[in-house]
Amino acid sequence: MNQEVNVAGELTCPFCALDENTEIIIKTQLAYAIYDKFPVNPGHSLVITRRHVKDYFELTPEEQIACWELLNQLKRILDLKYRPDAYNIGINNLFAAGQTVPHMHIHLIPRYIGDVERPHGGVRGVIPQHKEY
Repeated sequence: MNQEVNVAGELTCPFCALDENTEIIIKTQLAYAIYDKFPVNPGHSLVITRRHVKDYFELTPEEQIACWELLNQLKRILDLKYRPDAYNIGINNLFAAGQTVPHMHIHLIPRYIGDVERPHGGVRGVIPQHKEY
């Protein structure tokens, strides 16, 4: 695996070296899901590849399929536990797109009626001046 390590040879990627207290919601051979450490809404979760790859477009077709299949399974779990009204699904692919952990992951963010005053524009809000159209 192409993992990030420090000079002592220790894993430095938080997704390659999960904290022992991290709850793994669901896992497969190629990916796993956890709750986001800094959730924007209750149930905010991440689907993460097991292989250390930062760019979605560098995943194998099998890894891409595994991520989307796991996302669907995760959605069913969150539906039962949190009962959201909708979801945002997002990938911040590389630094310029806002990726803060250089390991590919997909955000699944439960949305609730009234969680923001004006949800119109959705994902367009990543560039605030273009949200309103």
